[in-house]
Amino acid sequence: MLDTHAWIWWTAGAPELPVEVRTRIDAEDEVFVSPICCWEVAMLVEKGRIDLGRQPLSWVRLAFSKPATRLAALTPEIAVIAGQLGGGFHGDPADRLIVATARQLRAPLVTSDERIRRSGLVETVW
Repeated sequence: MLDTHAWIWWTAGAPELPVEVRTRIDAEDEVFVSPICCWEVAMLVEKGRIDLGRQPLSWVRLAFSKPATRLAALTPEIAVIAGQLGGGFHGDPADRLIVATARQLRAPLVTSDERIRRSGLVETVW
C-alpha cells in the first residue's frame, strides 16, 4: 500500500523515493493505492504544491496503468476503522483513510510520514 507521496514518487521515478523502497515496491505483484490519494493528488496540484506536467485526472489514469497498481476499495468498514483509530492519531482524514485501508488489507504502508510511522497502527516501510 502506498501513501500519496510514495505513489507520486514511485510513478515519477523520483529520487525522493529511496532505491531500496522502490525495489521492494517493484517486486510486489499488487501495489494498492487508496482512492483518497487521487483526491490528494488533485488538491496538491490545485494548491500549486506539485506540478505533474499534465491534468490530475490524466496523471491518475497514467499512474494506474503502471503494472501491479491497484485501486483499493473504500468500503464502509474502512471508513469506520478510519474513524476509530483513536484520539492519539492525528485528524487528517486522508491519512486516517490510508492507514485504515492498509490495516484492512493487512498490507504494509510505504510512507515517510513520521506521524504514521510512530503511531504503530500499521506496519510501515521506508
